[in-house]
Amino acid sequence: MHLRNWQQELIDQFPSIISKYRRFILKAPTGAGKTVLASEIVERFYKDKKIVVLCHRLVLLEQLERALSQKHSVRKLAVSDTGPAFEGYDILLSTNMRAKDVLADAITKADLIIVDEAHRVSPNGRGYKRIIDDFNENGKREAQFMGLTASPERRTGDQRDQLSLAFDAIIDCANIQDLIEEGVLVQPVYRSHFVHDLELNNIDISSGDFPVTKLASAIIKSSMIDYATRSYMEEREKLSGLPISAWFCADISVAEATLQQIQQLGIEAAMITAATPIKERMAQLARHERGEIEAMVSVGVLVEGWDNPHCNIIVHLRPTLSKVLWGQSVGRGLRSAPGKDKCIIIDVSSNWSTFGPVEKLEWSLWSTRGSHLQFMNRFNWIGEQQDGDDNEDIYLLCKNELPNKTRCSHIYQKNVHKDDTCPVCGTYAAVDIYKEQKLGTALNESGLHSLFFKRVPKVFEKMNMSVWERLDVSAWKSANEKEKVFLSFCMAFREVSGDETHSESEYWEAALAAETSIRTYLHKHEFWIKKQDDFDLGLIADGMLAGKIVRTLQAHYGISLCGRSFQTHSPEESERKYQKAIRVAERMATLGCSSHDNLPYFNGSDHMAA
Repeated sequence: MHLRNWQQELIDQFPSIISKYRRFILKAPTGAGKTVLASEIVERFYKDKKIVVLCHRLVLLEQLERALSQKHSVRKLAVSDTGPAFEGYDILLSTNMRAKDVLADAITKADLIIVDEAHRVSPNGRGYKRIIDDFNENGKREAQFMGLTASPERRTGDQRDQLSLAFDAIIDCANIQDLIEEGVLVQPVYRSHFVHDLELNNIDISSGDFPVTKLASAIIKSSMIDYATRSYMEEREKLSGLPISAWFCADISVAEATLQQIQQLGIEAAMITAATPIKERMAQLARHERGEIEAMVSVGVLVEGWDNPHCNIIVHLRPTLSKVLWGQSVGRGLRSAPGKDKCIIIDVSSNWSTFGPVEKLEWSLWSTRGSHLQFMNRFNWIGEQQDGDDNEDIYLLCKNELPNKTRCSHIYQKNVHKDDTCPVCGTYAAVDIYKEQKLGTALNESGLHSLFFKRVPKVFEKMNMSVWERLDVSAWKSANEKEKVFLSFCMAFREVSGDETHSESEYWEAALAAETSIRTYLHKHEFWIKKQDDFDLGLIADGMLAGKIVRTLQAHYGISLCGRSFQTHSPEESERKYQKAIRVAERMATLGCSSHDNLPYFNGSDHMAA
């Protein structure tokens, strides 16, 4: 089998990977060839051994069955199956809800468990929890639990439902830019519009994303579909080949309205949803791949397991707080095909300005309770680009009024187009988004970093440590809720290891060890922290300056904790300690601390009883 460069590199590294990790995720972009890689891993390292392959959708099972059956004895588990696993076959394919007794038997016998679309693994969910527990408690000690996904993250505040409880590390196999250079993927070209009359601010997001019913209503009332279709008609004319597009919609009402508008423009279009019968769905997708249907409008069925390399336009009509959903949907258009040199991404949902280009997305095995709240700012990513006064990544929002009385609202980068005119409408009527939206009012991480490393050594040098070292209980006892978060950061900086980490698992093991130490101290003295809706970096900066929020006692005691660490650690170690301390402080703020703490790494009741 001919392997791509990244696949061969991973194969070469695989013995080293399994010597370090028992449970890991292989991350590679959509279209990179993860299924081929999995088949090659089985062939080279697990030939004639027992393997379980899990995924959550039947269409994915069928794809894997076709790929693996060419060289291996494969059985697709049926709901009614009974008896011992691996009788007459070596590879068992299943969803996590099928024939539970057979699957449970297979987990204990397996040499390798592969989970496709591993970002869907819920360590506290009804299906995967049982499988993970069986593997950890009863599985072979030399067996591996291997996930495959392009987006290894679960943005959830439930500390018992984190990917880190199922996997120890993310192995970054390939990135989008490298695969574009190799010709495996094509370059995404983004056309992003800010739909000014889409009202999302009053929608309840306590579930972690915009509820579909509320979101759909807001979309229908806005001009989003008009922006999408107008942009599409302009972009399809620029393509050298036949336009073939996929449209991602929030729900059926949005999809139906979108379909109607596309068809009124004389374009052959169809709609598929989760309710579309599988045979009809496959027939429609086949026509789409042949170019007989130009625009395929979908609700929730093309994000995973769908591959049409000829698709050269993605239209995103689904505002979301999920980085996974954004990355997965855009990735569907990046596969290469003859005559295809790019994929146009039309985003009228502000997902590009919220999360950034998919080729720059970063992932984490841990998230906090309020981690999705930052994405309520629909210019979140643009704000993050402003790390200093000399930064050239400035983005403009075109406010030119069009003949139909709507604004152009295209988002584009400054100093890229002649005279900074809008590449869509050709005028200059733009504003600097960063300044206009006042994105700089909250301190960013770069600014805090600079302040911290300049301020702490300077103040600490003048402090009488014989005084401040005795004030720990007083500082905590008299602290208000925000001051407690500041003190958590300072204590974390003192406690956390500055050793270099080589994996996501090692990083969070060090961070959570420091968090455990802080919680132990707080429980001992019964100093509790109330859960807060978000974590403000400006609070840490205020403490560095003994400003308006953090008072002098707490500010100077906190600096005394940090300053001592500066004296005993190298600049490189201090930098690593700082990065972990920020994450710990964020968790202390958004999770709080009480006698009822019930976390995978710290149980308040057990501690109090001890």
